[in-house]
Amino acid sequence: MQTDKKLSGRVALIAGASSGIGAATALALVEEGASVVIAARRMPRLEALAERIRERGGEVLPIEADVSDEAQAAAMVERAIGDFGRLDMLLCVAGVGVAAPFRNTTTAEYREMVEVNFLGLLYPIHAALPAMQRQGAGHIVIVSSGTGRYIHPSTVYSGTKHAASAMAESLRREIGRDGIRVTCIEPGAVRTEFTSHMRASVREAVEQRLGDMEQLEAADIAAAIVYAVTQPRRVNVNILTLYPTEQA
Repeated sequence: MQTDKKLSGRVALIAGASSGIGAATALALVEEGASVVIAARRMPRLEALAERIRERGGEVLPIEADVSDEAQAAAMVERAIGDFGRLDMLLCVAGVGVAAPFRNTTTAEYREMVEVNFLGLLYPIHAALPAMQRQGAGHIVIVSSGTGRYIHPSTVYSGTKHAASAMAESLRREIGRDGIRVTCIEPGAVRTEFTSHMRASVREAVEQRLGDMEQLEAADIAAAIVYAVTQPRRVNVNILTLYPTEQA
């Protein structure tokens, strides 16, 4: 039976799928025919998202996992491949941040940012890469941040995102000959739950800085990701930077 869905038969693992960009991306990929493995630390959120996906006729597997834990990240990838027999796309969306100057960032906060925003990329990629190399194809999508390229005065967060963006480009150059594509997404301000996890004083400063600016929606980033992963195999979309129209 013919289908015009561009990702039919493909399997995508979205790490950090419980809300925001990750959840929106899972829904967008399903609309294009992909089967999705959704992973995050908050299982109730994943179950709710999985139900929405099933209502749309999609195939989904929710997995509770903390990508900053090497063993959990490896088990997540192993389960995805074990259940579906292949892995075509790995989307690393999980991230945390304290958009504050270094002097206002605690050591616990910067440790969490390094562990989630950087090690939380390396662990799942390390686990998924052998399967993609055996397949001779795959696509790794890393959601970094505009602060990874246009540095803002939020030292640790910007540092982790700069590392993520640099790692994405280096990895692309290493594994392109294996038929594996790497895309780095660098969004500006996106309206998600991101600031809700910050300390009140930091959250208030961020909200004041953003003011009444119309921010990007998670669906905007999901659409950019779908664009990247639906290109012909000869095309690697290296970097996509998306900012709100009003953001300087």
